[in-house]
Amino acid sequence: EGIGVMAETREPDRAASAAPGAVEPLALVQAHMEGRAHETPVFDRDALLPGNRIAGPAIVREQTATTVVEPGWQAELTAKGHLVLTRVVPLERTFAVGTDCDPVMLEVFNNRFMSIAEQMGLTLENTAYSVNIKERLDFSCAIFDPEGMLVANAPHIPIHLGSMSESIRTVIRENAGRMKPGDVFCVNAPYNGGTHLPDVTVITPVFDDGADDSAGDASRAGGNCAPADRGSGVSTDGPEGPSPANAPRAAGDQRILFFVASRGHHADIGGSIPGSMPPDARTVEEEGILFDNFTLVDGGRFLEAELRAHLGSGRWPARNPDQNVADLKAQIAAGAKGIQEVRRMIEDFGLDVVHAYMKHVQDNAEEQVRRVIDVMRDGEFELPMDDGSVIRVRITFDKARREATVDFTGTSAQRPNNFNAPSAVARSAVLYVFRCLVEDAIPLNEGCLKPIRIVIPQGSMLAPKYPAAVAAGNVETSQAITDALFGALGVAAESQGTMNNILFGNDRHQYYETVCGGAGAGPGYHGTSAVHTHMTNTRLTDPEILEWRYPVVLESFGVNRGTGGAGRWRGGDGTLRRIRFLEEMELTVLSHHRIIAPYGLAGGEPGRCGRNWVERACGAVHEMGGQDHCPVGPGDVFVLETPSGGGYGAPGELEGNSGEQ
Repeated sequence: EGIGVMAETREPDRAASAAPGAVEPLALVQAHMEGRAHETPVFDRDALLPGNRIAGPAIVREQTATTVVEPGWQAELTAKGHLVLTRVVPLERTFAVGTDCDPVMLEVFNNRFMSIAEQMGLTLENTAYSVNIKERLDFSCAIFDPEGMLVANAPHIPIHLGSMSESIRTVIRENAGRMKPGDVFCVNAPYNGGTHLPDVTVITPVFDDGADDSAGDASRAGGNCAPADRGSGVSTDGPEGPSPANAPRAAGDQRILFFVASRGHHADIGGSIPGSMPPDARTVEEEGILFDNFTLVDGGRFLEAELRAHLGSGRWPARNPDQNVADLKAQIAAGAKGIQEVRRMIEDFGLDVVHAYMKHVQDNAEEQVRRVIDVMRDGEFELPMDDGSVIRVRITFDKARREATVDFTGTSAQRPNNFNAPSAVARSAVLYVFRCLVEDAIPLNEGCLKPIRIVIPQGSMLAPKYPAAVAAGNVETSQAITDALFGALGVAAESQGTMNNILFGNDRHQYYETVCGGAGAGPGYHGTSAVHTHMTNTRLTDPEILEWRYPVVLESFGVNRGTGGAGRWRGGDGTLRRIRFLEEMELTVLSHHRIIAPYGLAGGEPGRCGRNWVERACGAVHEMGGQDHCPVGPGDVFVLETPSGGGYGAPGELEGNSGEQ
């Protein structure tokens, strides 16, 4: 693998053809296209000159490829030697798609909406700078309706997706009547739709056809920042948002058709220690820089000067603003891709049809969840956490109305530490769990929550008040909420129940990762070993990339065999990871299940707790708690044992106790 700098990045132009379009075929062949045979000319690409045009049907051959030009298309060789295919005969439609729900078209739109989010994700992955977004894929992309309700998402990070709607609605509320084409907004404030500060959401409105809503040149500076008031983290009682009568209004007469958004975890956003997730934080300001309805792009003008000033403000500014700016530009590019694909979909089907199926997709998800409600039983569960807090949940089902109530009454009050989780986190967990119960392949969207009433007591750790710290709430409490919900439903033993957040860095380097562990077993299946579970869905950085970009050596990483909880169906095994440091850094661990083991279910035994420690270069061993940080130096080795999953069914029932996981 080599890395170099090109002296010249522009492709040179080729000499223009004296007679554009005049080119002789090599041969004529029979080729079957569009349901019938065609007398088809074959051309040699090396014989083409810039300006030559070939009408389909035709075949262009070269040493490394064959290009088929179908009827109705035209191929042209550009001045740079690119072969560009263009449709020149409009596609004839055999039928018009109506606004009534057709099962076939519903499936088409399910995938079309999801595809938009997936293409946004690919754009973000390919253009991001940081290892955290580019390699670990710690990001999510989604498309939202004009009221900020989730329509579809790519299969990215579950904790992001259910909470992004509240970020969109914050932007709608704070910018009513002022949004215009080319605007892009930025939010990470936990009390206005965010989760924790490293997760930065970039939001772009999609305007009607008469508007140019591209993000423009992401290199110019200017504009201002208009912070919004911080919310109080009040309890939720079902999905909230503007009614159609209060739908967002743009400046002038332009309509907002959709919103597209991406949420990326920035490796550092300031705060008291590198990585922006201090385990001993007591206030949100200790965790980094807040973006509360920050205008990132104003009418197509990227506000870089204001962005850098904001990143450099406060007592604990961002340590690597260049990386933040690069990743935010990538998120803006992802939004631009989303706009492009939304426009293409509207061009293909018409706005009325697209908006109709936007509702049909949400209605279909709602019906799928109601079918789950038809067969579920009431349940309740209490899940203790290592820090002494408790998550309590009671789930009741009204079969007559086909509705469910998820009530977190009895959950611990707001914590003095950072295990507080904004209400958006609990909402994400509920959305994720009920989507898991649906067997059909549907996009996770707002419809899944329509039959569900969520009760979160004000002042609890699931609805904290400003300025409570929240870093662990997003990553650790979210896992606990999910496991409590699955426990109440009785469908699976607990998985590792933590994301095993590992952060290390100094003024030059900042790195963050979550590490996989064991999944819980369930009726009829063993838990999977060494896998990210539930609210996290990231990769681990490849060892080559990790060691290339950071002064560390990954000494070993593997499955910690035999650690899964026993049962008729065994829990998945955890992992064992060793990282050696090559220079002085600050190491942070934010984790759970270091004291209380992941629960087993239906007689299954619990999994094994995790453990963290540092083996000093001098031979001493420094034990680390579940929420801890310490300095490390050259030659020190950090060792991480991740928790395993709980077992399902009594261990004496041996029928399911054989075979590989």
